Amino acid sequence: MDEGETFQLAKMLGQQLQSGDFIALNGDLGAGKTVFAKGVAVGLEICEPVTSPTFTIVQEYQGRLPLFHFDTYRLSDCWDLEDMGYEEYFYGNGVCLVEWSEKVAPLLPGDYLEIIIEKPGEFTATKLETTDTTRRLRFVPRGERSRQVLEELRSIVDIRN
Repeated sequence: MDEGETFQLAKMLGQQLQSGDFIALNGDLGAGKTVFAKGVAVGLEICEPVTSPTFTIVQEYQGRLPLFHFDTYRLSDCWDLEDMGYEEYFYGNGVCLVEWSEKVAPLLPGDYLEIIIEKPGEFTATKLETTDTTRRLRFVPRGERSRQVLEELRSIVDIRN
């Protein structure tokens, strides 16, 4: 799946999401997590540009539903989110999308859709060597609502895990 297909799939997912849904994105640097987040935002009818909140940790966007977009890459540990009042976002009236969610795993809600983005390539001591621009997305539902969301998405697009 290339970047455009990743975006379109995420847009379709965004169209299916409801208030309280939680998306946990994982993958290496440059795998396409922010591209996926941008697609979800378009599916939620968010018109403003979506950027990675790497330094601000969270960005809020308004659309059909609010989107709380987290990037936890720079957190020293998951408890840094406590100072921000993360519960308001994680359990709020909107959609929560967390890049690098494995870094805050103890704080994740009981029901979320994990999406693992894998980009081919091989790390060497000096660089990532690849000319392949495709990605592989794996969807892992972690609860009843996330299973329902994944089934709704599968009803409109062919997803193979």
